[in-house]
Formats: sequence, structure tokens, C-alpha cells
Amino acid sequence: MKNTIRKRTGGLLLRSHFILMLAFFVVSFDISRVGAVEKRHIDIWSDGTRMSGDLWFPDGFRKDTPRPAILMTHGWGGVRQHLNSQYAGKFAEAGFVVLTFDYRGWADSDSRLVIIGDQPDIGPDGEVTVRARAIREVIDPFDQVRDITSSLDFLAGEPGVDVNRIGIWGTSFSGGHVIFVGAQDPRVAAIVSQVGYQGVGLTKERRLFSRQRAIDKARGKIDPIPQGIDGVPRLSGTPDLAKMVDYRPIDWASQIRVPTLIIDVEDEEFFERRKNGRAAFELISKNTQANYKLFPGRHYDIYSRHPSAATALALEWFETHLIQ
Repeated sequence: MKNTIRKRTGGLLLRSHFILMLAFFVVSFDISRVGAVEKRHIDIWSDGTRMSGDLWFPDGFRKDTPRPAILMTHGWGGVRQHLNSQYAGKFAEAGFVVLTFDYRGWADSDSRLVIIGDQPDIGPDGEVTVRARAIREVIDPFDQVRDITSSLDFLAGEPGVDVNRIGIWGTSFSGGHVIFVGAQDPRVAAIVSQVGYQGVGLTKERRLFSRQRAIDKARGKIDPIPQGIDGVPRLSGTPDLAKMVDYRPIDWASQIRVPTLIIDVEDEEFFERRKNGRAAFELISKNTQANYKLFPGRHYDIYSRHPSAATALALEWFETHLIQ
């Protein structure tokens, strides 16, 4: 009986040891397989701050055989986990290298820092020791565009990525970002903008209030990067209204020269879709191949009622313009 107990205990210990070693291997290399694709955690540096991201590789990926790639960007208060669970794996299974990431100050990306008090004297090595405030969950469209561009830089430097076949996909607030970036960055070869806000719709009162926020920031009456104010019901994060007042991706739509798909919902409640997505499509279609797809429902229905159909449409677009 004692021998039996020893054998069982030894077996349990051996299995436990094996499980621990396996867990160590997975954590150490941070590479996981999901279906027929691989996912690897990465760090991206954007203006000196580290962002967390995930790279997805299609089955059979080889560094010596360049593949098309897609950079995915999430909405107002979203995080890449949503993109990972809903979209990234499907795009990778279709043959694309896919990059998802979290903006600075969101999820497990590092925070931007603002010095508290006066800046101390700078040492001979250029270093200073300061007290600082961590900036978290602020929606600043220009900073987010910088983060998207940094992610494009990372993706373009990944072995096995065809730099001439990079697509960019954005949803909700970043549906405007991909128009803004796609009009200016020649590395973008195809665009999908889903239920995207293109900067049209601020009321006169909201515009004046945003201008006052900019004045108050410049004069030190409020924090230089505000947190926890001006919130929008049902949405996470703090909008930096002083930055948003002049952000109009639609002003760049006429500069786009690459195939662009605009996906909207008929009863969009956050902005007037005809003056945003539809208007952007009409401008883009004058200069390049474009398509406009309208789904029934409201803003969040694109994620709950139509995710499969919208994803299939986006995949077909990217396959047509980046693979075929």
C-alpha cells in the first residue's frame, strides 16, 4: 500500500513538475497557437513610451516569403483584447500577418508621464529625477494617430511582412484615424473604416466649450492633460476636447488614393453618418476604388448583430486588394 502511495505521489509530482515546466515555457516565450495561427506578444515604442501589442501569424508563415499584413485599431475606449477575440485570428487564418495594440495609457501599455512641480536641473548626462503623474485612458486623436504610425513602423520592420501590401482597419473613433493616416502614409495600401467618426458634427456650443478647455490648459487653470473630466455617457476614458476640436479626418478623405471600404450602420446614434462615413466615401470614390456598405441597426450592432458579416466584407476587401 505504501509503495502504491509513493508511486501515485511520485506520478503526481512528476506531472506537476511537467505542467510547471510547460507553463514556464509558454510564459517565457509568450507564443501561443490559436487554431491554425500563432500569436506573439510584442512591445512597440511610441514617442518614448512602450505600448503592448500582439502579432498574429498565418499558418505556414515564413520570414523568407513576404506576406500581406493588416494593422487593426480599436475604438474610443476599446482595448486590443476585443480585437484579438473578435477579429485578429480570422484575418490571420485568411493569410495575413495581423498587428493589434493598445494606445499609450490603455490596458497594459505604459503611461505617458507629466512632471509634477518644477523641472529640476538637468545633470551633465542629460538625466533628471522627477515626480510625475501617470496619464491613463485619455482620448487624444493626435496622440492616437502617432501610436498608429509607430505601429506601422513596427509592422514594416517585421521580417516576412510585404511592406507594399499593408492594410489598415479601424472601427468607431479609429475609423476616422485610418482615413487620416491612409491619406498621408504611403505604406497603407488598402483601408477599411467601420462605423467611423470623421470629425463632423460638433455643435457651436460644444466647439466654444472645447476652445475654452484649450485656453484653460494653456493658462494652467486645468491639468495639461485632463483626466476624469468631460466624460461621455456609456464611453470609457477622458476626451481631450482641446485636441478634438480641430480633428477632422474627413478633410483628408480627398487625398486618399488607395482602395477604401466604408462600413456604416443605418441608425448611427453618435454622429450623423451621412456627414461622416457617407461623405468620406463620396470624396474618396472620386479618386480611387471605394465601396460603401450599410448595415441595419445602431452603432454597437456592428459588434453584436453583424460582426461576422462585417468581418467577411472586410476580409474580402483586403483579399481583393492585398492578395489577388
